[in-house]
Amino acid sequence: MSEHQTNHINTKTEKATFAGGCFWCMVSPFEELPGIISVVSGYTGGHKMNPTYEEVCSETTGHVEAVQITFNPDIFPYSKLLELFWQQIDPTDAGGQFHDRGTSYGTAIFTHSEEQKEQAEASKAALQASGRFSSQIVTPILPATTFYPAEEYHQGYHRKNPGHYKRYRKGSGREDFIETHWTHKEDKQSLKERLTPLQYEVTQNSATESPFRNDFWDHHGEGIYVDIVSGEPLFSSQDKYDSGCGWPSFTRPIQDYAVKEKTDLSHLMVRTEVRSKVADSHLGHVFDDGPGENGLRYCINSAALRFIPKEDLDMEGYGEYRVLFQPA
Repeated sequence: MSEHQTNHINTKTEKATFAGGCFWCMVSPFEELPGIISVVSGYTGGHKMNPTYEEVCSETTGHVEAVQITFNPDIFPYSKLLELFWQQIDPTDAGGQFHDRGTSYGTAIFTHSEEQKEQAEASKAALQASGRFSSQIVTPILPATTFYPAEEYHQGYHRKNPGHYKRYRKGSGREDFIETHWTHKEDKQSLKERLTPLQYEVTQNSATESPFRNDFWDHHGEGIYVDIVSGEPLFSSQDKYDSGCGWPSFTRPIQDYAVKEKTDLSHLMVRTEVRSKVADSHLGHVFDDGPGENGLRYCINSAALRFIPKEDLDMEGYGEYRVLFQPA
């Protein structure tokens, strides 16, 4: 469970089960989100009890690799889980996912109720009608069957072996596919019309605003900071602190998966750039001199952010993040 989440989350729980190819890559997009209690890697859909990883990979048991998510639907609804699921996969591939081929790497939505089935079918139909993919959406919607947790070394693999995980995720083709098909796309003219010149230069051309002369460097309101371009949630006021640098600083993003890092060699320096996952907006840089448990300081341009006060979260469509500001 994320450190952001509070004990009252367990007042209501449901399960969601998704197969999206290699289960190593299907955990981080869901964990740390409000209302997500656990994400377990495992096997489902087959005919053998307690299958092993080797048996599943040999395709003798009929299972697929999958993740089972325990969540509070009052905080994070199933419909949003479905949206996030589609954004992790190639739903037009019936033979596996990316470089991983075979039935054990197939995609599927395993529903736990009639309501989940109806929502999954509607979500699939909406994706097909959207025209995002020219080919047929082939991901099946199936009734949930017994789910067997995978071996312990597979659980949270991205945290246990981050270097290998990142190389695998990139090398498999998943990362490039997601960036090509799911990155927020907006033409430059439209962005120029709705962003200020500074917001455009920062997010699109990696400019840096002036320290101590920006909107949020000394801002103390409670709420979340979202990408000015796409609206994706990025940081919480609970993780904001005064680093003295003149830009808003955070010890961590709301969810690690929400941001991505790139090596920045500009200005004769070696730095780690931080960009938003969905819109690919330049946000700022991350340094290893922070006060938190991870020792990181996310130094972010105010011009890349929009602030949503906690009292406006429901009205703005971010109601699931209210849990961040409720007492334990």
